[in-house]
Amino acid sequence: MDLERIRSDLAARLAELTDRRERVARHTRHREEPLPPDFADQAVELGNAGTLVALDAELNREIRQIEQALRRIEDGSYGRCASCGSEIGPARLQALPDASLCIDCASSTRPGAPSAG
Repeated sequence: MDLERIRSDLAARLAELTDRRERVARHTRHREEPLPPDFADQAVELGNAGTLVALDAELNREIRQIEQALRRIEDGSYGRCASCGSEIGPARLQALPDASLCIDCASSTRPGAPSAG
């Protein structure tokens, strides 16, 4: 596993997401202005505000995951499942470089996944 390439890719993705989050924050601050007098325009503004809030939450979630993956690279635990300790498959890490769970553990913790009972 080429950890330097993975670290570099994750750092680049982190920079991209951080920039995007800053742009969303600028748009959110702009939305704090009074609503336009027209009802249709108000509906659009409020819909946009809800979308921006959801986008900000998703960006923050992904940023946290990447930061955690970078910490795992630094501490030597990258590629190990945080739940069971087994190796995370290379194909999974290639698809999701910030994955912290092996496919089995991720499947068992997914909402709606069948329980192992």
